[in-house]
Amino acid sequence: MRFKDVFSIIGPSMIGPSSSHTAGAVRLARVARQLLGEQPDKAELTLYGSFADTYMGHGTDLALIGGLLDFDTDDPRIPRAAEVAEALGVEIAFRTSKEKADHPNTVGFLLTAQQGSVSMRGASIGGGNIEIHSVNQFDVKFTANYPTLVISHQDRPGMIAGITTVLGRGGINIGFMDLDRKGRDGDAMTVIEIDAPVSENVLEELKALPMIQEIQVVDIAERGDKP
Repeated sequence: MRFKDVFSIIGPSMIGPSSSHTAGAVRLARVARQLLGEQPDKAELTLYGSFADTYMGHGTDLALIGGLLDFDTDDPRIPRAAEVAEALGVEIAFRTSKEKADHPNTVGFLLTAQQGSVSMRGASIGGGNIEIHSVNQFDVKFTANYPTLVISHQDRPGMIAGITTVLGRGGINIGFMDLDRKGRDGDAMTVIEIDAPVSENVLEELKALPMIQEIQVVDIAERGDKP
């Protein structure tokens, strides 16, 4: 049997008790925060399935709060995350839903800050691994196992070719790509998982492309794992 990554063998370094309910929850919330681009002022979290049934007993609520504060999965502050958030003035509300979700450990985020807002829905699928299922009502999927570009743009001929040309010129290899659009010639979102972090020069070149609205970079590697 081949393993995709070290999580498949030993799991993540984390504050317990459960990789699905804590480590995965931290990582989901860190992705949502990075999509927002800053620490949220307010966060509304909707929990589904197993998350809704057991989130307080398993510490999922504290793990999600910790991720919103950009804590790593093994940060010793996670048990005190609610207190830290309150001290920072971050308002957090939890809700549960009986709606059927794609996975039992699913959470929806609505984050707001001075510069804007973001919605995201994703699931903790085991061993600390996650899947993102939607961003701002676009049905785009990614794992956040690799640096990821989340690009909002207009749906126009040549958009994808322009994006991939810039990445290729910058020596960036694409591992996975997904796209959703609201309609022909309307708003669209492209998600690209890449093999290595993108440089500021390449990022600025992407932002300069016609019809690009916004680019968010998701990179949730633990701080100790980064060069």
